[in-house]
Parts: sequence; structure tokens; C-alpha cells
Amino acid sequence: MKTTVVHYRAKPERADENQLLIEAVFAELNERKPEGFTYKVFRLKDDVSFIHVFIEHDIDDPESLQDMPAFHAFVADIADRCDIPPTARAATIVGGYR
Repeated sequence: MKTTVVHYRAKPERADENQLLIEAVFAELNERKPEGFTYKVFRLKDDVSFIHVFIEHDIDDPESLQDMPAFHAFVADIADRCDIPPTARAATIVGGYR
């Protein structure tokens, strides 16, 4: 399994817009129900920091977020919405429950 964690800080005046774009991604995910990955997004208590966790499952021919129009809309102007731009890092899962 490959895991990627992305962290960034949105501009305060654009944090709600950022969340709406993320919610559109999840609405499309719920509609399309793609296979092959787990995707979670967290908005931290400071109200402007976001963490995305993407876990690729070990299956043949997994689907991709990159194929989704809502994800393209989300990433289109991410740099303009951020005070601190996204940083993606590979991660190793140590443990988990449900």
C-alpha cells in the first residue's frame, strides 16, 4: 500500500471555499464509488489547515482521483487559496482501526 499525506494552510478568507471544493470531491466520490483507494480530508481546529490522506490499495487497475472533474476543480487554483502551499509526503501506516 502506498500512502500520501498532504498538508497546507488556506488563506483565512478562502478556507470555507476550499472546504466546499473538497465536499464536491466527496460528493462525486459517493456518486461514482471508485475502487482502489481510501481518501480522507481533515480540517484542523485552527480552521485554515487541511490534511489529506490518500491510501492506494494493493489491487489491479485502481481508479484515480485525477480522473474526477471535481478533483480537477479543487486543484485548479489551490496555490491561490493557500498561505502555505500543499506539501505531499509519502507515509507508512504503522497501525489503524476501522
